[in-house]
Amino acid sequence: MTETTARTPPAPVTLREFDHIYESVKNWGRWGYDDELGTLNYITPDTVRAAAALVRSGRRATMAIPMNAAAGPDNPSPVIHNVVQGHDIDIGSSSVTFAADFVGLAFHGDCHTHMDALCHTAYKGCVYNGRPAQRVVTSEGATALDVTTYSEGLVGRGVLLDVPRFRGVGWLEPGEAVTRAELEAVEEAEGVRLGEGDILVFRTGHHRRRLELGAWDNGYPPRGEGKAGLHVDTIGWMHERRIAAFLPDGDGETIPSNVEGILYPIHPLQVTAMGMLAADSLQLEDVARACEQEGRFEFMVVGLPLRLPGGTGSPWNPIAIF
Repeated sequence: MTETTARTPPAPVTLREFDHIYESVKNWGRWGYDDELGTLNYITPDTVRAAAALVRSGRRATMAIPMNAAAGPDNPSPVIHNVVQGHDIDIGSSSVTFAADFVGLAFHGDCHTHMDALCHTAYKGCVYNGRPAQRVVTSEGATALDVTTYSEGLVGRGVLLDVPRFRGVGWLEPGEAVTRAELEAVEEAEGVRLGEGDILVFRTGHHRRRLELGAWDNGYPPRGEGKAGLHVDTIGWMHERRIAAFLPDGDGETIPSNVEGILYPIHPLQVTAMGMLAADSLQLEDVARACEQEGRFEFMVVGLPLRLPGGTGSPWNPIAIF
């Protein structure tokens, strides 16, 4: 860890500069204007076979937070979980009984591990590939670019870029931003390189901080404390490397934002401009531990969203396999 990487203040970016980045990373029309896969087009049978070849020990690590039914400062919409039938109910079937339950959740947010469909984020009235946002998502659900596009799942080579490990700290503090230069330095330190069709697994230590210090409101000050995430200069790097998917332990956003007038700049750059599969709110403590013990930072990723027609995303439990 060097002094220059110990704390990275979020360098300001003007709205004009943001719009330039947005235009420069657009994948609109790259795979045709009817395309709904976006950067998952980079994942091919060859990249899946190569990812499968990374499985050596068979060790598995979940990257999901346990579903949280307790309200808190970062969980205003807790999971609703009710047992609707227990084994104390006689169903009139001799000695056979069944238990059943109900689960309901608003999964977009900062405390439920989920992925975003390409209809989830719009910028200037458009979603990915330039489709009008209000036509794509109505009150009845998405008419295109919904989560069923990902019904075959996310399967590929995952690479963990562990920024707290690189800096020699437990976690990044709220408001800290990770730049392109630092991501490249983490790659070099870990002996890995992300390329076409790879899955970026990005650790800030968000979940470890929550476990050790307790939940906090990671929204905007003065009410919230903010959170660590990416600087927008990393987006051009992802575009150049042709990364297929982004799996962070927060949601990738630095709060407060470093972009003039844009509260959440990473989502429109990734989801809307690039058409990238982006996930939110993973816990990467298990996979970070596995990487240390296995002595490598690459692994196979298998992530399976729900097949929900019209859905703007899905809760899921992505797995790293070593």
